[in-house]
Amino acid sequence: MAQNKAFSPVEDAAVVEALFHQSPTGLLILDTDLRVLRVNLTRPVLRKVPPEPAVGRHVTDVYDLSAPGEVEAMLADVLQSGTPARGQLVGVRPKGAPGPEYLFSVSASRLEDSQGRIWGVLAEMVDVTEREKVCARLRVLRSVRRHVGQTLDVVATCEELVREVVPNLADIAVVEVVDAVVRGENPPPSPLEREVPLRRVAFGRSGGEEQIQAHPVGDVRALPFPTPYAQTLADLEPRLIALGPDTPWLAADPQRSQAIRASGARSLITVPLTLRGTVLGLLSLYRTQQADVYDKGDVTVSMAVAAHTALCVDNARRYTREHTIALTIQRHLLPLSPASQTAVETAHLHVPSETGGGGGFDTFALSGARTALVVGDVAGQGIYAATTMGQLGIAIHSLAALELDPDELLARLNDTVVSLARERASLPPGDRMPLTASCSYAVLDPLAQTCTIALAGHPPPVIAHPDGRAETLDLPSGPPLGTAEGPPFATTTIPVPDGSVLAFCTAPLLHTSPSPDTLQQVLTHPDRPLQELCDDMLYRLRDGTGQGDVVLLLARIHTFPADRVAAWHLDHDPRAVATARAHTQHQLAHWGVDEETAYTTELVVSELVTNAVRYGTPPLRLRLIKDRILTCEVHDGNPLAPRLRHAKTIDEGGRGLFIIAQLARTGASATPATARRSGPRRLSDLIILTRRSRPSRPEHHHEDRWNGFNSSPRSASGRGDQGAGSAIQSPRNQRRSPAGRPPTKIFMSIPGRVSGFPITVARGPLVSHWIARKPGRGGRGPRVTVVLRRPAPRSRGRAGAVGEVHMRKGSFG
Repeated sequence: MAQNKAFSPVEDAAVVEALFHQSPTGLLILDTDLRVLRVNLTRPVLRKVPPEPAVGRHVTDVYDLSAPGEVEAMLADVLQSGTPARGQLVGVRPKGAPGPEYLFSVSASRLEDSQGRIWGVLAEMVDVTEREKVCARLRVLRSVRRHVGQTLDVVATCEELVREVVPNLADIAVVEVVDAVVRGENPPPSPLEREVPLRRVAFGRSGGEEQIQAHPVGDVRALPFPTPYAQTLADLEPRLIALGPDTPWLAADPQRSQAIRASGARSLITVPLTLRGTVLGLLSLYRTQQADVYDKGDVTVSMAVAAHTALCVDNARRYTREHTIALTIQRHLLPLSPASQTAVETAHLHVPSETGGGGGFDTFALSGARTALVVGDVAGQGIYAATTMGQLGIAIHSLAALELDPDELLARLNDTVVSLARERASLPPGDRMPLTASCSYAVLDPLAQTCTIALAGHPPPVIAHPDGRAETLDLPSGPPLGTAEGPPFATTTIPVPDGSVLAFCTAPLLHTSPSPDTLQQVLTHPDRPLQELCDDMLYRLRDGTGQGDVVLLLARIHTFPADRVAAWHLDHDPRAVATARAHTQHQLAHWGVDEETAYTTELVVSELVTNAVRYGTPPLRLRLIKDRILTCEVHDGNPLAPRLRHAKTIDEGGRGLFIIAQLARTGASATPATARRSGPRRLSDLIILTRRSRPSRPEHHHEDRWNGFNSSPRSASGRGDQGAGSAIQSPRNQRRSPAGRPPTKIFMSIPGRVSGFPITVARGPLVSHWIARKPGRGGRGPRVTVVLRRPAPRSRGRAGAVGEVHMRKGSFG
């Protein structure tokens, strides 16, 4: 291998002169005491220091270094060990000179003569300021993309942005968002109108000292005009502004002007937060005197940062909107205040989750002064979970109306969940969500002082006894609703003496409690007001509602007043109808029930007992309960439940329970009545009207007047009928009219005690007036006037008419 040819001293001097005058790399020769021996003048930062004053001075006296101690240690190590140092970044600024700091990549080598004597250090300095600026900008952008948008919250997203850009990109950063966007509403289009308010959601500055703010975080106001802030949101273009004492637009915003001057900011970038032509907000970045002014490269990276932030803010806005909708749906589906009954007092606690869960509860009255308590939780979050809980709530109400036991109700509710899950499975892949739910359904019976409970994947309730003992009930729990296991579900009946408190909750309440027995500790004083107990439980919960909705439903049981319940055992004989009506009349008079409600109640009792005698099996029992509503119950031994039929217009039967149900629901009295009977049912023809002469009729009408209802010898006193089914005579037992002509059937579909419902004449001539009277005390009662008009011609001679029914109280005329 060829050896390098040795240079003469003259040639060596020529090489050194060329390096120091023509090399783009900065060169610095230091002696063993790190004093400057020679420096090249090619780099601007080095050129600002005259070479003569620099020679002979210590390097730290000539330049302000970002880390002078580290630089001295590096050079000393090179002198001592002879090992070169490569590529150490050092910030350099001429001593005492204003302006930005330059970044140099410094490499150092030891200088020795031919005898090995050490006489100094050669420092090679490469200006990497622009390269490091680009790298720093890229680091900021990568950091923003990695850390901004971790939460689906508009304010939190903007706070994440401020943490990432200060101090790496700005000394001061301010984020303002359109106030409607913070609430989850749609962003306004560009250009932004001047009166649209923006909310200051995030502010940050470098350094620990307190900074004067033009407006506090959370302040809502429109942007001043004319300013770069308003102009940026008008045309969606960024602005690069140099700030100084003579900046003209500062007068339009005195508060911002004062804050800018106090901070020493001398450079500003305003960038719009925009997406698809809409305005989400504004990002303002400031640099003070301690840093370099902004340039176009900073504007470019600021636009990229703002674009990513705008996308994250819009995602958070959409989630906020969906979350708001889900909470609104959930709030409207849940009872505002659970209905407390005479013997059951309730209160609730509901803490929605941060993501919008599917927790729910309900209380509603059942027959026999009983109360249903429901607490459930649908897996998932958002609108799907809230609407599903609403669907299940409607299903529970419908199933409870069928008088099902809790285990049977959960079994049918499981079928509903399985059906809903099957429908979801047919949705597109992106919309498919698994559907499971937990539910606790309980029925409180204050008359028997018992509670019947069934669980489907739900935590068992806690009972607080009157003596202060609180315990979690050991109840069997079935699988969650919608799972493959399915029914059967177990039912447990427990005694609940007067003063006991039952607590039903969702699983998130147990997860956020400090200890597993927190709820028992709260219930150790069951005599406290229920809402106070709910508040006490709320104050003990830990943060962490992201696990689901926290629901707590409390129910305190009281003894039902004995003087407001009356029950009688009846013989399985048709004469039991009159006996039942006599008991009813006497008891209602004792309770002071008004005449109209008493009359309706007697009719209801008559029909129910008649139905039980005809279709039920012994033993028979009649019970009247005077709570907020008047309840009539007839029990028999038939295991089959009665079914309320909705007969067609031309059907001759099946209207009995339907009629009394309408009478019970639409009674004129302030004390409504409800009817209940166990066993199957059917009713004979609705009404038969017999004809009676009436003078002066128009030619196209028959001059007839008809008197219907019971025509038995004891009908005047109202004691001879066998309930509504026999009070309204059927064709089989109706006597012929005094004129010797057969009565005409009138089949009426009666949806309620209102005027304007249609009736149809199935057979017979058209008439103008029909008058019928219900049986009542002393032969009097409400009068029904039916006005018929001639219908359109029909084929084959089939007659029919449509009319109106008006009910008013009065004697039979």
